[in-house]
Amino acid sequence: MPEYGYFLSCEQYDPAELIEQARMAEQAGFQSLWISDHYHPWNGEQGQSPFVWSVIGALSEAVSLPVETAVTCPTVRIHPAVVAQAAATSAVMLNGRFRLGVGTGEALNEHILGDAWPPAHVRLEMLEEAVEVMRRLFTGEEVNHHGKHYTVENARLYTVPDEPVPIDVSGFGPAATELASRIGDGYVTVMPDASMVERYRAGGGGGKPVSGGTKVCYDTDREAAVRTVHRLWANEQLPGELGQVLPSPAHFEQAQQLVTEDMVRRNRVCGDDVDEHVAELKRFADAGFDRIYVSQIGPDLRGFFDFYRTKVLPQLQQAS
Repeated sequence: MPEYGYFLSCEQYDPAELIEQARMAEQAGFQSLWISDHYHPWNGEQGQSPFVWSVIGALSEAVSLPVETAVTCPTVRIHPAVVAQAAATSAVMLNGRFRLGVGTGEALNEHILGDAWPPAHVRLEMLEEAVEVMRRLFTGEEVNHHGKHYTVENARLYTVPDEPVPIDVSGFGPAATELASRIGDGYVTVMPDASMVERYRAGGGGGKPVSGGTKVCYDTDREAAVRTVHRLWANEQLPGELGQVLPSPAHFEQAQQLVTEDMVRRNRVCGDDVDEHVAELKRFADAGFDRIYVSQIGPDLRGFFDFYRTKVLPQLQQAS
Protein backbone atom coordinates (compact mmCIF):
# COMPACT_ATOMS: atom_id res chain seq x y z
CA MET A 1 0.00 0.00 0.00
CA PRO A 2 1.38 3.46 -0.84
CA GLU A 3 2.40 5.78 1.97
CA TYR A 4 0.56 9.10 2.02
CA GLY A 5 2.40 12.19 3.18
CA TYR A 6 1.95 15.93 3.40
CA PHE A 7 3.92 18.42 1.28
CA LEU A 8 5.05 21.55 3.17
CA SER A 9 5.38 24.53 0.82
CA CYS A 10 8.13 26.92 1.93
CA GLU A 11 7.17 29.30 -0.89
CA GLN A 12 3.74 30.00 0.61
CA TYR A 13 4.05 29.73 4.40
CA ASP A 14 6.29 31.17 7.10
CA PRO A 15 8.24 28.90 9.47
CA ALA A 16 5.65 28.90 12.28
CA GLU A 17 2.87 28.05 9.82
CA LEU A 18 4.92 25.19 8.36
CA ILE A 19 5.53 23.70 11.80
CA GLU A 20 1.85 23.95 12.69
CA GLN A 21 0.89 22.29 9.40
CA ALA A 22 3.31 19.45 10.15
CA ARG A 23 1.65 18.91 13.53
CA MET A 24 -1.80 18.92 11.94
CA ALA A 25 -0.60 16.50 9.25
CA GLU A 26 0.63 14.03 11.84
CA GLN A 27 -2.62 14.28 13.79
CA ALA A 28 -4.61 13.75 10.57
CA GLY A 29 -2.84 10.47 9.82
CA PHE A 30 -0.30 11.49 7.19
CA GLN A 31 2.76 9.25 7.40
CA SER A 32 5.62 11.49 6.28
CA LEU A 33 6.56 15.00 5.17
CA TRP A 34 8.01 16.58 2.07
CA ILE A 35 9.36 20.12 2.30
CA SER A 36 10.39 22.39 -0.57
CA ASP A 37 13.81 24.07 -0.65
CA HIS A 38 13.73 27.50 -2.30
CA TYR A 39 15.53 30.84 -2.07
CA HIS A 40 12.62 32.66 -3.72
CA PRO A 41 8.90 31.98 -4.02
CA TRP A 42 7.66 31.48 -7.56
CA ASN A 43 5.76 34.78 -7.40
CA GLY A 44 5.12 37.63 -4.99
CA GLU A 45 1.65 36.37 -4.07
CA GLN A 46 3.13 33.26 -2.47
CA GLY A 47 5.27 35.61 -0.43
CA GLN A 48 7.59 33.38 1.66
CA SER A 49 10.80 31.37 1.42
CA PRO A 50 12.39 30.43 4.77
CA PHE A 51 15.72 28.61 4.97
CA VAL A 52 14.68 24.98 4.81
CA TRP A 53 17.42 23.62 7.11
CA SER A 54 16.28 25.82 9.99
CA VAL A 55 12.70 24.62 9.50
CA ILE A 56 13.83 20.98 9.42
CA GLY A 57 15.56 21.49 12.77
CA ALA A 58 12.27 22.70 14.23
CA LEU A 59 10.37 19.81 12.61
CA SER A 60 12.66 17.33 14.35
CA GLU A 61 11.33 18.59 17.69
CA ALA A 62 7.72 19.19 16.66
CA VAL A 63 6.74 15.89 15.01
CA SER A 64 7.82 12.26 14.78
CA LEU A 65 7.28 11.95 11.01
CA PRO A 66 10.05 11.26 8.46
CA VAL A 67 11.11 14.33 6.46
CA GLU A 68 12.50 14.72 2.94
CA THR A 69 13.51 17.80 0.96
CA ALA A 70 11.62 18.01 -2.32
CA VAL A 71 13.98 19.00 -3.64
CA THR A 72 17.37 20.50 -2.80
CA CYS A 73 19.70 21.67 -5.57
CA PRO A 74 23.26 20.94 -4.38
CA THR A 75 25.07 22.35 -7.39
CA VAL A 76 25.22 26.15 -7.75
CA ARG A 77 23.84 28.24 -4.88
CA ILE A 78 25.18 25.91 -2.17
CA HIS A 79 28.26 23.72 -2.57
CA PRO A 80 27.54 19.98 -2.18
CA ALA A 81 29.97 19.77 0.75
CA VAL A 82 27.79 22.24 2.66
CA VAL A 83 24.56 20.50 1.66
CA ALA A 84 26.09 17.23 2.89
CA GLN A 85 26.73 18.74 6.32
CA ALA A 86 23.19 20.13 6.50
CA ALA A 87 21.67 16.80 5.45
CA ALA A 88 23.81 14.77 7.85
CA THR A 89 22.87 17.02 10.78
CA SER A 90 19.19 16.80 9.80
CA ALA A 91 19.39 13.01 9.75
CA VAL A 92 20.97 12.98 13.22
CA MET A 93 18.31 15.31 14.62
CA LEU A 94 15.55 13.18 13.06
CA ASN A 95 17.10 9.92 14.32
CA GLY A 96 17.58 8.67 10.78
CA ARG A 97 14.12 9.72 9.55
CA PHE A 98 15.52 12.02 6.86
CA ARG A 99 15.98 11.62 3.13
CA LEU A 100 17.70 14.13 0.88
CA GLY A 101 15.77 14.76 -2.31
CA VAL A 102 17.96 16.42 -4.95
CA GLY A 103 17.47 17.86 -8.40
CA THR A 104 19.04 20.15 -10.98
CA GLY A 105 17.16 23.20 -9.71
CA GLU A 106 15.89 26.38 -11.30
CA ALA A 107 17.51 29.67 -12.25
CA LEU A 108 14.94 31.31 -9.95
CA ASN A 109 16.88 30.08 -6.92
CA GLU A 110 20.33 29.19 -8.15
CA HIS A 111 21.63 32.20 -10.09
CA ILE A 112 21.40 34.65 -7.17
CA LEU A 113 25.18 34.81 -6.62
CA GLY A 114 25.78 35.80 -10.24
CA ASP A 115 26.81 32.38 -11.49
CA ALA A 116 25.93 31.47 -15.05
CA TRP A 117 22.91 29.16 -15.32
CA PRO A 118 24.15 26.14 -17.28
CA PRO A 119 22.18 24.15 -19.86
CA ALA A 120 20.29 21.04 -18.80
CA HIS A 121 22.94 18.46 -19.74
CA VAL A 122 25.58 20.33 -17.73
CA ARG A 123 23.23 20.61 -14.75
CA LEU A 124 22.78 16.84 -14.79
CA GLU A 125 26.54 16.36 -14.97
CA MET A 126 26.99 18.70 -11.99
CA LEU A 127 24.30 16.88 -10.02
CA GLU A 128 25.98 13.53 -10.57
CA GLU A 129 29.30 14.85 -9.32
CA ALA A 130 27.62 16.57 -6.35
CA VAL A 131 25.95 13.31 -5.31
CA GLU A 132 29.31 11.53 -5.49
CA VAL A 133 30.88 14.16 -3.21
CA MET A 134 28.03 13.99 -0.68
CA ARG A 135 28.04 10.18 -0.52
CA ARG A 136 31.75 10.20 0.27
CA LEU A 137 31.24 12.80 2.99
CA PHE A 138 28.39 10.82 4.57
CA THR A 139 30.93 8.11 5.45
CA GLY A 140 32.48 10.44 8.03
CA GLU A 141 35.90 9.99 6.44
CA GLU A 142 38.15 12.78 5.19
CA VAL A 143 37.41 13.63 1.58
CA ASN A 144 39.65 15.18 -1.06
CA HIS A 145 38.01 15.66 -4.43
CA HIS A 146 39.20 17.53 -7.51
CA GLY A 147 36.52 17.09 -10.14
CA LYS A 148 35.28 18.90 -13.20
CA HIS A 149 32.86 21.08 -11.24
CA TYR A 150 33.78 20.81 -7.55
CA THR A 151 36.85 20.83 -5.35
CA VAL A 152 36.87 19.52 -1.78
CA GLU A 153 40.00 19.56 0.34
CA ASN A 154 40.49 17.90 3.76
CA ALA A 155 36.74 17.88 4.37
CA ARG A 156 35.27 15.60 7.00
CA LEU A 157 31.81 15.48 8.56
CA TYR A 158 32.10 14.71 12.26
CA THR A 159 28.35 14.69 12.94
CA VAL A 160 26.90 11.91 10.81
CA PRO A 161 23.98 9.48 11.25
CA ASP A 162 24.53 5.77 11.84
CA GLU A 163 23.56 5.05 8.23
CA PRO A 164 24.36 7.30 5.23
CA VAL A 165 21.60 9.72 4.29
CA PRO A 166 19.51 8.26 1.43
CA ILE A 167 19.61 10.46 -1.66
CA ASP A 168 16.55 10.46 -3.92
CA VAL A 169 16.96 12.05 -7.36
CA SER A 170 14.30 14.11 -9.10
CA GLY A 171 13.54 13.55 -12.76
CA PHE A 172 10.97 14.98 -15.20
CA GLY A 173 12.42 13.74 -18.48
CA PRO A 174 14.23 10.68 -19.84
CA ALA A 175 17.78 11.92 -19.16
CA ALA A 176 17.10 12.91 -15.56
CA THR A 177 15.14 9.71 -14.95
CA GLU A 178 18.04 7.66 -16.29
CA LEU A 179 20.40 9.49 -13.93
CA ALA A 180 18.03 8.86 -11.02
CA SER A 181 17.92 5.15 -11.81
CA ARG A 182 21.71 5.02 -11.92
CA ILE A 183 22.74 7.04 -8.86
CA GLY A 184 19.65 7.51 -6.68
CA ASP A 185 18.38 5.66 -3.62
CA GLY A 186 14.92 6.60 -4.87
CA TYR A 187 13.13 8.59 -7.57
CA VAL A 188 11.14 11.82 -7.16
CA THR A 189 8.73 13.40 -9.61
CA VAL A 190 5.45 15.31 -9.66
CA MET A 191 3.93 13.61 -12.68
CA PRO A 192 1.91 10.39 -12.25
CA ASP A 193 3.53 8.94 -15.35
CA ALA A 194 3.71 5.13 -15.26
CA SER A 195 6.13 5.07 -18.21
CA MET A 196 8.67 7.14 -16.27
CA VAL A 197 8.32 4.87 -13.24
CA GLU A 198 8.90 1.87 -15.50
CA ARG A 199 11.91 3.59 -17.09
CA TYR A 200 13.34 4.28 -13.64
CA ARG A 201 12.85 0.71 -12.42
CA ALA A 202 14.16 -0.85 -15.63
CA GLY A 203 17.23 1.40 -15.62
CA GLY A 204 18.42 0.24 -12.22
CA GLY A 205 15.81 1.62 -9.80
CA GLY A 206 14.48 -1.86 -9.11
CA GLY A 207 12.63 -1.92 -5.80
CA LYS A 208 13.81 1.50 -4.66
CA PRO A 209 11.07 3.94 -3.57
CA VAL A 210 9.31 6.17 -6.08
CA SER A 211 7.80 9.34 -4.61
CA GLY A 212 5.43 11.85 -6.14
CA GLY A 213 3.61 14.96 -5.06
CA THR A 214 0.65 17.10 -6.01
CA LYS A 215 -1.20 20.19 -4.83
CA VAL A 216 -4.92 20.61 -4.24
CA CYS A 217 -7.14 23.40 -2.99
CA TYR A 218 -9.76 22.24 -0.51
CA ASP A 219 -12.61 24.73 -0.15
CA THR A 220 -16.36 24.35 0.22
CA ASP A 221 -16.65 26.91 -2.62
CA ARG A 222 -15.11 25.38 -5.75
CA GLU A 223 -14.90 28.61 -7.71
CA ALA A 224 -13.23 30.38 -4.79
CA ALA A 225 -10.70 27.55 -4.77
CA VAL A 226 -10.05 28.02 -8.49
CA ARG A 227 -9.41 31.72 -7.95
CA THR A 228 -7.05 30.95 -5.05
CA VAL A 229 -5.00 28.52 -7.13
CA HIS A 230 -4.89 30.93 -10.05
CA ARG A 231 -3.63 33.72 -7.79
CA LEU A 232 -1.02 31.65 -5.95
CA TRP A 233 0.12 28.78 -8.19
CA ALA A 234 -0.65 29.69 -11.82
CA ASN A 235 3.09 29.15 -12.45
CA GLU A 236 2.53 25.39 -12.34
CA GLN A 237 0.59 25.59 -15.61
CA LEU A 238 3.48 27.15 -17.56
CA PRO A 239 4.78 24.89 -20.35
CA GLY A 240 8.18 23.49 -21.20
CA GLU A 241 11.37 24.64 -19.50
CA LEU A 242 10.11 28.04 -18.36
CA GLY A 243 10.13 26.82 -14.76
CA GLN A 244 13.83 26.06 -15.01
CA VAL A 245 15.07 29.16 -16.83
CA LEU A 246 13.05 32.21 -15.71
CA PRO A 247 15.30 34.09 -13.27
CA SER A 248 12.98 35.93 -10.86
CA PRO A 249 9.49 35.95 -9.34
CA ALA A 250 8.70 39.02 -11.46
CA HIS A 251 9.39 37.03 -14.64
CA PHE A 252 7.05 34.27 -13.48
CA GLU A 253 4.38 36.86 -12.77
CA GLN A 254 4.74 38.11 -16.34
CA ALA A 255 4.59 34.61 -17.82
CA GLN A 256 1.68 33.37 -15.76
CA GLN A 257 -0.56 36.06 -17.25
CA LEU A 258 -0.92 33.44 -20.02
CA VAL A 259 -2.57 31.05 -17.55
CA THR A 260 -6.36 31.28 -17.33
CA GLU A 261 -8.70 30.24 -14.54
CA ASP A 262 -10.14 27.66 -16.92
CA MET A 263 -6.69 26.05 -17.24
CA VAL A 264 -6.57 25.80 -13.44
CA ARG A 265 -10.09 24.39 -13.36
CA ARG A 266 -9.10 21.63 -15.81
CA ASN A 267 -5.75 20.73 -14.26
CA ARG A 268 -5.98 21.17 -10.49
CA VAL A 269 -8.33 19.58 -7.93
CA CYS A 270 -10.38 22.38 -6.38
CA GLY A 271 -13.26 22.13 -3.91
CA ASP A 272 -14.56 19.48 -1.55
CA ASP A 273 -15.55 16.60 -3.82
CA VAL A 274 -14.13 13.55 -2.04
CA ASP A 275 -14.03 11.47 -5.21
CA GLU A 276 -11.93 14.08 -7.04
CA HIS A 277 -9.37 14.25 -4.23
CA VAL A 278 -9.19 10.46 -3.99
CA ALA A 279 -8.85 10.12 -7.77
CA GLU A 280 -5.98 12.64 -7.87
CA LEU A 281 -3.88 10.65 -5.40
CA LYS A 282 -4.92 7.32 -6.92
CA ARG A 283 -3.41 8.43 -10.23
CA PHE A 284 -0.01 8.21 -8.52
CA ALA A 285 -0.82 4.92 -6.81
CA ASP A 286 -2.00 3.40 -10.11
CA ALA A 287 1.23 4.58 -11.81
CA GLY A 288 3.32 2.61 -9.30
CA PHE A 289 4.31 5.25 -6.76
CA ASP A 290 5.29 4.12 -3.27
CA ARG A 291 4.98 7.48 -1.53
CA ILE A 292 2.45 10.14 -2.45
CA TYR A 293 2.43 13.66 -1.02
CA VAL A 294 -0.30 16.29 -1.16
CA SER A 295 -0.20 20.01 -0.34
CA GLN A 296 -3.10 22.31 0.51
CA ILE A 297 -3.01 25.59 -1.39
CA GLY A 298 -6.01 27.36 0.15
CA PRO A 299 -6.43 29.10 3.50
CA ASP A 300 -8.75 26.53 5.14
CA LEU A 301 -6.04 24.31 6.55
CA ARG A 302 -8.11 22.98 9.44
CA GLY A 303 -10.87 22.07 7.01
CA PHE A 304 -8.37 20.37 4.70
CA PHE A 305 -6.84 18.21 7.41
CA ASP A 306 -10.24 17.26 8.83
CA PHE A 307 -11.44 16.41 5.31
CA TYR A 308 -8.44 14.18 4.61
CA ARG A 309 -8.49 12.57 8.07
CA THR A 310 -12.18 11.63 7.93
CA LYS A 311 -12.88 11.13 4.22
CA VAL A 312 -9.95 11.04 1.82
CA LEU A 313 -7.26 8.99 3.60
CA PRO A 314 -9.73 6.27 4.74
CA GLN A 315 -10.92 5.81 1.14
CA LEU A 316 -7.37 5.64 -0.17
CA GLN A 317 -6.47 3.02 2.43
CA GLN A 318 -9.53 0.96 1.52
CA ALA A 319 -8.75 1.24 -2.18
CA SER A 320 -5.24 -0.07 -1.58
